[in-house]
Amino acid sequence: MRAWLSPDVPSLPGTGNSLHLHDTSSNTVRETLLGTEPGAPARMYVCGITPYDAAHLGHAATYLAFDIAYRVWLDAGREVHYVQNVTDIDDPLLERANQTGDDWQALAERETELFRKDMTALRVLPPREYVGAVEYIPRIVEVVSDLLRRGLAYWVDTDVYFPISAAPGFGSESGYSRETMLTLFAERGGDPRRAGKRDPLDSLLWRGEREGEPHWDGGELGQGRPGWHIECSVIAIDHLGMGFDVQAGGSDLIFPHHEHSAAHAEAQARMRPFAQHYTHTGMIGLDGEKMSKSRGNLVFVSKLRQAGVEPMAIRLALLAGHYRIDREWTGGRMGAAETRLARWRAASSQGTGPDALPVLAKVRACLANDLDTVGAIAAIDEWAEHVVIGDGDNPGASALIRDIADALLGVKL
Repeated sequence: MRAWLSPDVPSLPGTGNSLHLHDTSSNTVRETLLGTEPGAPARMYVCGITPYDAAHLGHAATYLAFDIAYRVWLDAGREVHYVQNVTDIDDPLLERANQTGDDWQALAERETELFRKDMTALRVLPPREYVGAVEYIPRIVEVVSDLLRRGLAYWVDTDVYFPISAAPGFGSESGYSRETMLTLFAERGGDPRRAGKRDPLDSLLWRGEREGEPHWDGGELGQGRPGWHIECSVIAIDHLGMGFDVQAGGSDLIFPHHEHSAAHAEAQARMRPFAQHYTHTGMIGLDGEKMSKSRGNLVFVSKLRQAGVEPMAIRLALLAGHYRIDREWTGGRMGAAETRLARWRAASSQGTGPDALPVLAKVRACLANDLDTVGAIAAIDEWAEHVVIGDGDNPGASALIRDIADALLGVKL
């Protein structure tokens, strides 16, 4: 599957700082790439969309956060090997297609293309590999079949399940209690009450053919389609290898998706850990509730763009809150971002201003400290305020500020 075109990233003087990120499994902010060989690429997997609707601001906030991580690594002189999937076959997609009368494949293709356009407009750096679940089914069949042969999976009727008893580290990624896991499993696509399972938390690896549903030849597995979690496990291991640097997504993926993906991967590979960091973004809320398709309280990136909202203002509005904090989307956020963008553009067009090297140092330090975009934005705000009052006469400052905003925050001035 093709991704989208990459924007140019300006080079900055000097070398950036080592990136420190929060790790959900240890609940600490730790340095990334500590165990990576010098010169080896930073390896990151970010869970992608299920394309049954357009990308909303909650999606955008997640992809922008890890776009900043990508940019910090680049600034520190690291190549980045970034992989993202598309869950282009799953229950929500089929349910939406049934509701609207769309062909499910046409729906997935249409919404994936709209996502590409949104990411292009927001100047998000694309993954090296952009992988659809459907195109990866033959490989997933191989892995599930191998797990069965090794006694690490079992049948329930025509379905195949993964036993959590086969994952000694199960629960270590989320840190949740069993009671919390059971609640979230039921809410987020799991089937804890399925008769015949060895444990209510065991997760689906292969769903046998159901009447009226798309299905593929699974060889010894029979006709069917893969479960959700195994898709990301196989794609990530095949492209990045075990022990890659960052497994990322929204906080609603901590359990069950990332916990089970890690368990499946570690069983496949006979080793731990799946990833060195599990890093998660907070939720974007509207009217006091998480922005989600099931609630229908969505603000879509594409709708804002169609209404004439500047994509760089959307980007600034989302970066104005720390990525790990749940935050409310209000009308004031967009207005404040548009005002900030106009102020930065006006200040950086003056051709002169205070020395920008201290700003570069501050922005680098903030972003390397768990992606503190709030502090980085404040540093550029302060520089722009000095321009307004006529401080500084450094002739190269404006150009450097434009490059800082572009290279590190992804904001084109």
